[in-house]
Amino acid sequence: MMDGCGKSDSSIVPMKPPNKAEGPAAEAVEGRGLTKGNPTERNAPRTQGRTSVPSALDRIRQAAGKDGKQRFTALLHHVHDVERLRAAYFAVRRGAAAGVDGETWQHYGEDLEAKLSDLSARLKRGAYRAKPARRAFIAKADGRQRPLGVPALEDKIAQRAVVAVLNEIYEEDFVAFSHGFRPGRRPHDALDALTIGIEKRRVNWMLDADIRGFFDALDHGWLVKFVEHRIADRRVVRLIQKWLKAGVLEDGKRIRSEVGTVQGGSISPLLANIYLHYVFDLWVRQWRRKQARGDVIVVRFADDFVVGFQYRKEAERFLAELRERFQQFGLELHPDKTRLIEFGRYAVAARKGRGEGKPETFNFLGFTHSCGRTRRGWFVVLRRTMRQRMQAKLRAIKVELRRRLHAPVPKVGAYLRSVVAGHMRYYGVPHNSAALSTFRWAVTWLWWRTLRRRSQTHRLTWVRMLRLTARWLPPARISQPYPSQRLGVITRGRSPVR
Repeated sequence: MMDGCGKSDSSIVPMKPPNKAEGPAAEAVEGRGLTKGNPTERNAPRTQGRTSVPSALDRIRQAAGKDGKQRFTALLHHVHDVERLRAAYFAVRRGAAAGVDGETWQHYGEDLEAKLSDLSARLKRGAYRAKPARRAFIAKADGRQRPLGVPALEDKIAQRAVVAVLNEIYEEDFVAFSHGFRPGRRPHDALDALTIGIEKRRVNWMLDADIRGFFDALDHGWLVKFVEHRIADRRVVRLIQKWLKAGVLEDGKRIRSEVGTVQGGSISPLLANIYLHYVFDLWVRQWRRKQARGDVIVVRFADDFVVGFQYRKEAERFLAELRERFQQFGLELHPDKTRLIEFGRYAVAARKGRGEGKPETFNFLGFTHSCGRTRRGWFVVLRRTMRQRMQAKLRAIKVELRRRLHAPVPKVGAYLRSVVAGHMRYYGVPHNSAALSTFRWAVTWLWWRTLRRRSQTHRLTWVRMLRLTARWLPPARISQPYPSQRLGVITRGRSPVR
């Protein structure tokens, strides 16, 4: 249907080495470590011949790397292995909400070995039954509610075990510009790859795209066909089908559907990547190779992606063909969130010559990207904290401070320190210091207002508040390196662009 191999598919990220590259060297080029979710899987001690015996998952990855068309027929015994289920249990977040069965991490661990052995036996003989996910909602930055599903604890454990095994196969298949929810890859890797691509390649137009309700529109029939391209073990495929058909429990009513996968399940991100790998990644790689005459860059993080073009006509043709492509697989680009904008090193001059304003900006992974210049006049992509994200975070802090109105100052200070530190770690990219300072000042002001409301006879002056802030809140400073520095380390001297 589509080619699954070929020359490197990265024009803005490190070149992927041949699949026969050995061990960590093959993964260092793309900036990822060994697959997560498998901490107990290690190579056996060296034999007398001084050779290392590969672990079971290593052998799966080696086989997947050697033959991109091989279908794996015996995988379930890796899934129901008690040691792997134990590792999956300890990978589950301990404070996570319980599913429909009410089982918590702590209670399940009271008789852990017996329960894991029973789960393993049920998985082995096909008696395992998936439970519906409990419906929950979280607030989005735009004020709307995002529907999530909270799976039962045993479903989380089994899903994590399946993901640990399947990752070994699909990490050999996934293309380099796919970044979301993959072992060893972070949002900043996608952000850096995008910045380097725009600054180093001839990019004049950006397609900022969003798939409308992707996780709710994912077609089960197509997904199973895509999985079966690599997975011939019917027992593993049936496990995936059980989770897809389990549905959600909302207001006491079980809701099933032939489309969509529950956001919140451990298996959902991998299934989403598999679906878009065949629907989008391989197609766009082939389109760039055969139809593009100018430079084309691609960065995808889950269902959010951006594509850069040298020529506007190619960008418009790509967008029209992409809409048709998505329609074949039940997907649709969001009409209000999909835009083609002029962006790049020549955008300012081109728009000025036509008597137009500054180039438009676009949002990606929490940052607003805009065109800028360094003090020496070099073009640079400026990344600033999205206004909506900052406002949503400040609203959440305001609510939490009111809830902790009469809590001791050290406890509130420790809470704010962790929140501000996490914000600085993620948004602390070069050229974003002004937004960081604004956020820290806003948190200080919210805390000051809260402390003043604790008593009508307060004596908390702004000077004293600044001393309190200096004691508890981390300073606003850049914590992330420049994109070229990070990619330079990841690629070990290789060029980050093709």
